Amino acid sequence: MSITVTLQMKVKEARYAELQQFLQANLPNVRGFAGALSVGVFYNAEQQDLMLFEEWLSKEHHQSYIQFISENGVMSQLLSFMQDAPVITYYGREVL
Repeated sequence: MSITVTLQMKVKEARYAELQQFLQANLPNVRGFAGALSVGVFYNAEQQDLMLFEEWLSKEHHQSYIQFISENGVMSQLLSFMQDAPVITYYGREVL
């Protein structure tokens, strides 16, 4: 069963345009990583809140990706646009 992951973060003042370019360049790599099923980007301009809404085959697949981008520098580049580290939450689908 797949999992849903949200990453929520606040974008630094006046950095969203640069962040958009960064995401456009890097999202194909996320979507092509083993276990990634989908990635959506949501932004609230009034609050400067960014949410990445991702679906993965498993939590382990997502954690492998986080480790990979932490080691290759992409995570530190992403964090340079943010006020703080992202809040990462994992959800399992409930069938009711």
